[in-house]
Amino acid sequence: MGMKWQALLARFADMPLFHSSMLGVFPDDPKAIQVQLSRWVKAGRLARVRRQWYLIEKPWRAKEVPLSYIAAQVVQPSYLSLEWALQHHGLIPDAVMNPTAVTTDRPRRVEALGHAFLYYHVQPELLTGFRLILEDGWPVPMASAEKALFDKVYFHIQRHRFSAEWLMELRLQNLAAFDIDGFLSFGHNSAKWGLQAALRSAADLIGKIKKERR
Repeated sequence: MGMKWQALLARFADMPLFHSSMLGVFPDDPKAIQVQLSRWVKAGRLARVRRQWYLIEKPWRAKEVPLSYIAAQVVQPSYLSLEWALQHHGLIPDAVMNPTAVTTDRPRRVEALGHAFLYYHVQPELLTGFRLILEDGWPVPMASAEKALFDKVYFHIQRHRFSAEWLMELRLQNLAAFDIDGFLSFGHNSAKWGLQAALRSAADLIGKIKKERR
């Protein structure tokens, strides 16, 4: 008979992002399940987010799923950082449309759901400085404000020289609670050439900005 659409909804409508391995709860042959998934993608009932990851499309899903949760699930381990986290903490004024995440997996760009999910690679010792928050009831690993800016500096100096002009272009705001010492501490886990000098320059500039805005 094959896996039925209503059976899938009964099981997954409340958690509409799923990996195909989760469909082992159904008795169908795995190959037949893959064929059915492809049919539902073509019919617009499912969106293929990434290899073997699917999202039940509207209006069939019972809950909306934040992009941040999707980003963290389809590439693991990872956490939201950089522009996405800076926006979350109110440190930049720009609206960020594409989730930015850090992972120990290889860097990649995943095009799905009308967005580009961007993943940046770090060594395992730098997979830190984040915690689980709830976004619309979904758990999301989100970098602290300090780690998000650290990551921004870290990846910038891989291709460019650090400059005060570059940092000012971020238009940092709401820095009253920003922990400069915490920001600098993330550099202790990296021996990357030039990182310490860049972090110190950034910290000095942020300190000046904080004093000017008191």
